[in-house]
Amino acid sequence: MALYPGTRVSWLYLFGAGLFEIGWPVGLKLAQTSGHRLLGIAIAIACMAASGSLLWLAQRDITIGTAYAVWTGIGAAGTFLVGVWFFGDPDSLGRYLGVLLIIGGVAMLKLAH
Repeated sequence: MALYPGTRVSWLYLFGAGLFEIGWPVGLKLAQTSGHRLLGIAIAIACMAASGSLLWLAQRDITIGTAYAVWTGIGAAGTFLVGVWFFGDPDSLGRYLGVLLIIGGVAMLKLAH
């Protein structure tokens, strides 16, 4: 059994899906600001469609549990960082450690086949 099941292109699809997973909550956050409601909603919808499509492509070669965990892990960690860096969300050592635990858990799922 290969160390990293799935093709390299499937992992690229999955990484892209995770990045677009960050985009839709950012779009919804932008939609909360006056003057950006329609743009934010449009960004959210486009990112949802792109994320779902790329996840679908990735799951052709990557198991559903691993793909879903990686997808949501990238989305959760990335959205946390975007919130802290660009939207003034609170940060603390505990919150950063929580994100590291998410990343570590996702890495374990990927490696433990």
